[in-house]
Amino acid sequence: MLDIYIDADACPVKREVYKVADRCGLRVFVVSNSPIHVPPGRARIGNIAVGPGDNAADDWIAENIGAGDICITADIPLASRCLKKGASALGMRGKPFSEDSIGDALATRELLSNLRDTGQVSGGPPPMTKKDRSRFLDSLDQIIVKIRRENVL
Repeated sequence: MLDIYIDADACPVKREVYKVADRCGLRVFVVSNSPIHVPPGRARIGNIAVGPGDNAADDWIAENIGAGDICITADIPLASRCLKKGASALGMRGKPFSEDSIGDALATRELLSNLRDTGQVSGGPPPMTKKDRSRFLDSLDQIIVKIRRENVL
């Protein structure tokens, strides 16, 4: 079944996912360390609070996601784990992760982590823009269409 899993701690595109899921009739699992408000009256949106732990939400998603599902995350190692299970992974700025790109993404993540540790790089990503949100929505729609076409869902 085509479900969407959101790595929800600090996810800026939850509302966009809810709208797309409503329109497409998809279930959404909002996975976080502590409960996150989800819109009331939407039976297809579930809040999964996994408790404390650096990777508790990631582990829950990786254990429960399946082929044909979609993970929304900025976490590159989680995206890699999802791809290995046959799921799709989409970054919060609309960049899909793929088998071809995940190796480079993991290497870049490691390099930036080392540069941050040595003080050569500081700061985080820039704030989300309308263009980022639009790109995210377009990419999510494209992934859903592709999965449905391939699996005749």
